[in-house]
Amino acid sequence: MRDVIFPNDKQANYEAYGYSAAVRSGGFLFISGQVGVDASGSAIKDPAAQFQLAFINLGGVLEAAGCGFNDIVDVTTFHVDMYEHFDAFASAKQRVFPNPPFPNWTAIGVVCLADPDLLLEIKAIAKLTSFT
Repeated sequence: MRDVIFPNDKQANYEAYGYSAAVRSGGFLFISGQVGVDASGSAIKDPAAQFQLAFINLGGVLEAAGCGFNDIVDVTTFHVDMYEHFDAFASAKQRVFPNPPFPNWTAIGVVCLADPDLLLEIKAIAKLTSFT
């Protein structure tokens, strides 16, 4: 059985592109890639602010599912210009994962993302403490 999750203020964006923000199945939450866009869907130009907003958007999906960052067990990040922006990314990541135990993490360098101004996409899996 599976159940889809959408943050209240973003569902139209997911429907426009034909995917779910997250799918709850088998005690896990599989979260689609989250990026640093504002409410209008525009990418934030400043890399540090974009990375922080990507984590905020990830937090919104987690909250809609009734869980939080401490429930994340696996993270995959996709980076444009990884070496140029890595310190800013690491700072944003440390704000949401300040202490061990840290989730599993894989970082992948990519040529580009869906919007030419996007520098980061975050995909995650969370373990739900209670599920239906």
